[in-house]
Amino acid sequence: MRGVRFVQKVSSTRGFARVAPYVFPALDRAVHRLTRGKVLLSAQLLPGLVLTSTGAKSGLPRRTPLACVPEDGGRGWLLVGSNFGRPGHPAWSHNLLAHPDARISWKGQDTPVTARLLEGAERAAAWQAVLAFWPPYAAYQARVEREIRLFRVVRK
Repeated sequence: MRGVRFVQKVSSTRGFARVAPYVFPALDRAVHRLTRGKVLLSAQLLPGLVLTSTGAKSGLPRRTPLACVPEDGGRGWLLVGSNFGRPGHPAWSHNLLAHPDARISWKGQDTPVTARLLEGAERAAAWQAVLAFWPPYAAYQARVEREIRLFRVVRK
C-alpha cells in the first residue's frame, strides 16, 4: 500500500506531467508489440488497455496505451482524458469524438468497442468512481481549466 501511495504522490506532480507523456506511452507500445499484446507495463500498477482509434483528421489507425477503470465485469471501461494534467485534450479523445467505433486490446484480446463521451450526472457519477480508483486524477483536474473528458467504452 505504501508503494501505491508513493506512486500516486509522484504521479500528481507537475514534473511527472512533463516527462511521463513522452516516456510511458512509448515504453508501453514497445513492450505490448514485443509480447504480442500480452504485457502492458503500465498495467502492472493500474489496469490498462491499448486503444486503436481512427485519426480524426488523418483517418489512419492510432494506437494509444491508456489506464482504464474496468466496469461490468470486463464488458465496459472508463477512459480518462487527463493528458497527465496538461492543458490540452489528448489526441485520442478527439479521435473518439470523431469516430466512436474503435478497438481495444484488453489482457491480450482484441475487442471491437464503441465509445461515448459522458456528460452531466452520468459523468459526475463516473468521475467519483474514477477518483475512488485513482485519486491523482483530482490533482490533474485542479491543474487545468478544461473539464477532463471521460468516456465509457463498451463491447460491440
